[in-house]
Amino acid sequence: AIILVHWLLTVWGCMNYMLPLSYAWGNFSVLAVGIWAIVQRDSLDAITMFLTGLLLTVLTDIIHISIFYPSHDFLSDVKRFSIGMAIFSLLLKPVSCYLVYQMYRERGGE
Repeated sequence: AIILVHWLLTVWGCMNYMLPLSYAWGNFSVLAVGIWAIVQRDSLDAITMFLTGLLLTVLTDIIHISIFYPSHDFLSDVKRFSIGMAIFSLLLKPVSCYLVYQMYRERGGE
């Protein structure tokens, strides 16, 4: 569910081309690592890399949104929706990090 929600929010956040390609590449590559963590349920490395990637994308998302946020004059409804979904994804990432950390602990991490 974490992967699906963040994938959908990232797709909606990228649909207006307001955020740069680095936003899409960063988020989609972390989601690919998340799929790897789902497929290999016994791998501690996969879940560690997914958790680290989620934590790094929190920082990069803050930077992307703060730098590329348009001024009020250039804010159409589509841009508003797109940036809103990117912000919503950013707000959900700490919750996702907590859930992934719980999965890390279940797999034997300390």
